[in-house]
Formats: sequence, C-alpha cells, structure tokens
Amino acid sequence: MTIKHITVLGGAGFVGSSLVSKLDQVGYQVKVLSRRRESSKHLILLPNVKVVECNIADKGALKQALLGSDAVINLVGILHENSKNTFENIHHQLPRRVAQTCEELGISRLIQMSALQASKTAPSQYLRSKAAGEAAVNEFSKKLDITIFKPSVIFGRGDSFLSLFAMLVKFLPLIFLAKPDAKFQPIWVEDVAQCFVNALENTDTYGKTYELGGPNVYTLRELVQKVMDVLGKTRPIIGLNNALSMAQASAMQLSPIPLMTRDNIRSMQVDNVCDDAIASELNVTPISLDVIAPEYLLFSSPRASYDAFRSAAGRAINARR
Repeated sequence: MTIKHITVLGGAGFVGSSLVSKLDQVGYQVKVLSRRRESSKHLILLPNVKVVECNIADKGALKQALLGSDAVINLVGILHENSKNTFENIHHQLPRRVAQTCEELGISRLIQMSALQASKTAPSQYLRSKAAGEAAVNEFSKKLDITIFKPSVIFGRGDSFLSLFAMLVKFLPLIFLAKPDAKFQPIWVEDVAQCFVNALENTDTYGKTYELGGPNVYTLRELVQKVMDVLGKTRPIIGLNNALSMAQASAMQLSPIPLMTRDNIRSMQVDNVCDDAIASELNVTPISLDVIAPEYLLFSSPRASYDAFRSAAGRAINARR
C-alpha cells in the first residue's frame, strides 16, 4: 500500500514538530491533531499540513479525525502526571484506543512512540505505563503493521533537557544534581524524526520494536559539564545521593510546574542506554550531541534558554487543563 495521508497525534510537540516538517518536505499529506489549534501555529504554514482540533480522549472524535488516513503516528506522552492526565490514560489507554480505532477503520499502518527501558518490571510508573502502551498496541498486531520506537533522552533546539541545564548554569552559582551517575544515550531530535520517516513505508520495520540512541553514553554529571564547557561557565556540581535526590524531587514536584518528581528519580535507577546500535534498515547514522549542542546552546541567550524552559512549562500547564 502506498501511504499518502498521515495523521499525527502529538504533532505540535518537540519531536512532533520535527517529524511533521520532514513528512511535509517528503510530500505526505499530514493531519496534526491538536487540542488547541493556536498551539500549532508553527505548522499551519507548511504546505502539506492541516491542523485539526480534536479531543483525542473522545473515541468518537478520534475516530472521525482518523477517517481517510493511510497511517497513524502516536507521539503523545507526558513526563509528569496529574489528576486529569495520568500515565495510565496517556501512555496505556490512549495507545489502545488509537490501535483499536485504526483496526475499526481499516488503517493498517501504526507507529507508536514509547521510551527506552520501558518494561512491566521497571522501577518507575512512567516506564511501566509506556510498556503497558506497547503491550496494548501489540494486541492488534494481527490486523495492523506496527512499529514501536523507544528512544533515549532526546535533545535539540527547543528541548527541555539541555536547554534547562543551560538556564540553570547561567543563573545559578552552583548545581545540586540528583542522580549524577545516571547514564543516558542522548539522540538528536532530527535523527529520531528521520527514523520515523524512513520506517513509514519500509516493510522490514513492520512488527518490530527499535531502541534509539545516539553514538555516545554520558552520565548526567558529564552532560551538565558539557553544557558548562559549551557556555564557557564554571559551576560546582554537587552530586546528591539517592536519599537527597528523592528529597529534592519531593520538593520540586510540589511546584505548579514540576521540574522533577520522585517518579523521574526512579526512572533514572536504570541506565537509559541501548543494547544495540540503530538498526541498519532505518538508514540513520546518529549525530553526536557534541556536534549539535553548541549550535543551539552557545548562541542561545539567557532569554532564549528561559524561553525554551517556559515553552516546556507551558506544555505542562496546558496538559493540566
């Protein structure tokens, strides 16, 4: 089947914006589902992109929005849950609803975003819920051509990862760092998006799950140090033990915009690294953080770093509404 019409859930987000732009450039007709159309203004001007307001929690509305699609990509995810948007609803029940709707409408191609180290025995609710979402989607594997991606932490211009560290380094005299020895294999957002695009019509990727990581592994302390090196700053890094890391997260999660929660700390108890290199059929050679990060951190003003943080915070606030 030739894929022409693609519907993307979560297309206005950090990864989604890069992916939708690539899909548009290739020539696919892309429909982005958004709860608020104004949050997707940066996509509206793309010639092959249509933004549609949709409450994806409403199965009827979702089904109507997916009509006419040849493929569906679900990128929706949250790092922090609240009473309205829980890990169970967003990471487990939503993927099930999407897969079931695809089956009902005869949409055979589905790509699901999960997370590296997601498993039913993972230490955090975040990772367990991501694994539940994978299992829910795979219940429909007899009728659907499913691909699941499990990336490590994703970086790039406008991220809420390195940009957050840049803001902290610029404004704080010293850094109290939770879980400083936690390991990550950061991957560039453009490489993640390219994996999705390359997999879309590649039948070799059907029915498979892929881990995605960059070429290098870093501890959290090393990542903060790299940010300081790029910015030409020197700040003492005070690494916190497990008990103090949990205490810091307990305080932070009380904020209206939580930067960290106890569940985040639990996620960092397992190394966020890949078992293998990116599969050859994806045809992506990941670019190192060392090459990309200076391009958007070095020439980013304190205001720009703050704006990146506010953007991430705004997404968190909107998720609560």
